[in-house]
Amino acid sequence: MHLKPSVPAWNRAVACGRRLAEGWGASPRAQDALAALACLGLMALDLPGLAAADNSLNGRQAALVLTAGCATLLVRRRMPWAAYLTALLFIGWLHELTLIQFALYSVGRNRGRRAAVLATTGYIAFALGVFCLPGWPEPKAATLSAFLSLIVPIGVLASAVGIAAYRHDLVRELAARRAEAAVLNAVQQERTSVARDVHDFVGRELTLLTVRSEVLSMRARETPYAKDFEELSDTARRAHLVLNEIIVQRGERAATPGVEGLAALAEESGRAGSPVRLTMDPQAHALSPLRQAAVYRVVQECLTNAAKHAQGETIEVSIRADGPHLTIAVRNGLPIRTPGRAPVSAGSGTASMAERVRSLGGTLTARRGEDGYEVVATLPRG
Repeated sequence: MHLKPSVPAWNRAVACGRRLAEGWGASPRAQDALAALACLGLMALDLPGLAAADNSLNGRQAALVLTAGCATLLVRRRMPWAAYLTALLFIGWLHELTLIQFALYSVGRNRGRRAAVLATTGYIAFALGVFCLPGWPEPKAATLSAFLSLIVPIGVLASAVGIAAYRHDLVRELAARRAEAAVLNAVQQERTSVARDVHDFVGRELTLLTVRSEVLSMRARETPYAKDFEELSDTARRAHLVLNEIIVQRGERAATPGVEGLAALAEESGRAGSPVRLTMDPQAHALSPLRQAAVYRVVQECLTNAAKHAQGETIEVSIRADGPHLTIAVRNGLPIRTPGRAPVSAGSGTASMAERVRSLGGTLTARRGEDGYEVVATLPRG
């Protein structure tokens, strides 16, 4: 009677396969191959008894049949019912219960709760019918006892584990999609913010150009250049109107501050418990307003991340001019981890920060080293 692969043995095989799969890269094909090998290994332990107890196959034939049956686990993701039907055949023919455990798990893992309940019900009904037929190698009393104490729990446990894994996969996929959506949303918001900064800064310059050209037009009214100044004023006014139509208005929100706001930002971080050492090249004040807004945004996001992940550590902020480029470097130490919940972070802030830097033709790198965490952004000055 082939009831040797009990529930603990199956659990050990699954745990061993999971560890091997993690070490093998955890690819789906590798996991399927490991499941088939684990199932074959468990059934091979009972190979010598197959022919003796069931009187149907010799050792070589049994090995070939069991290998063919375990091969159905290679397609358990696409066709889990193939392994399930093969397992039922093994129960009726060889009285072998190992493959059905893997098959029920595969149905639950890849088809969900409803399919798993249906498969488990079918398995229990089929097993009850087979075990009550004449010819079962154990006495009927022992068969009923085995059925109630082992056959039913095997099916229920395998299906339950498969359903739990199926739900875990759904939750993990949902979390991944939410994180991806958060990053995409942050990037889109940063693009909108950049566009609104363009509107504020360029619109201000166009307004000054319009007013200045109108003043010059009034002064040059009696000269041949009056018409040219009027056309220049009209062109600047039309450009401003087009800019308003293309870019969504901010409403009451103010433009992103420039480098003059970094001191207040550092002071705020210090009051929150993360002191900041700010070193800034005076040439940073000569940057365009849009580039100054990018510098402020990078430093702001870095200070926010440091407050989340390295509370209490000193933050080094360096802004220096390197030829035609401006380099922003932010470093902070790594705190000693204490038991507790990790800070909530989806990585969307870093993505939006990198998007703003790239929109201005710059680059941004973030790396974690042995001595701390460092973010380096490079922007063209001109």
